[in-house]
Amino acid sequence: MDENKKHLEDLTHIRSLMEKSSRFLSLSGLSGVFAGIYALIGAAIVYFDFKAGSVSYAEYVRSAVGDEQPTIRVYYLIGVAILVLLASVVTGFAFTSRKAKKQNLKIWDSSAKLMMSNLMIPLAAGGALGIILLQSGDFKYVAPITLLFYGLGLYSASKYSFVELRYLGLCEIILGLIGCLYIGYGLLLWSIGFGLLHIVYGAFMYYKYERNN
Repeated sequence: MDENKKHLEDLTHIRSLMEKSSRFLSLSGLSGVFAGIYALIGAAIVYFDFKAGSVSYAEYVRSAVGDEQPTIRVYYLIGVAILVLLASVVTGFAFTSRKAKKQNLKIWDSSAKLMMSNLMIPLAAGGALGIILLQSGDFKYVAPITLLFYGLGLYSASKYSFVELRYLGLCEIILGLIGCLYIGYGLLLWSIGFGLLHIVYGAFMYYKYERNN
């Protein structure tokens, strides 16, 4: 019996090592928290900018016309989104690198490459669709589409990382679909999806996997 128990423990340990080697586990929960904070700041900037103008964000996207300089306004929105993305990427890389060093893991191994490829393909498709819509002047679906394709990317990437990414991805997908149904609420849903959900997810991951390490 003791020998059988030892064999089972060895098999469990081997299985655990195989799962770790096939999954990218260096993602830091703190990077999610900061990404959420950046997203909320960006959404607040956009909200108050529209509030100070002649139309609200909801009125702007529903009309698909906006103020007297719609092109400038669209580029402004894109600029804010890019700044949020860049800040999130830089912060995420810094926290993930720190976590990888603590765990003596490589930050760019085969599992990281698989995760990123599964994440980036849906993101690239969503980005291309968003550009097409912007060029056609129909940008009311851009915010929901970013949530939808981001969620698809997270769901796909979760196979090679933490399983919790799958649930975050599903939430983003649901928010994206809601945004497609209720035009004008894209900024609110974007704040929830990229802001609040990231903060909740990041805090949960930090306290579950990192706090005591």
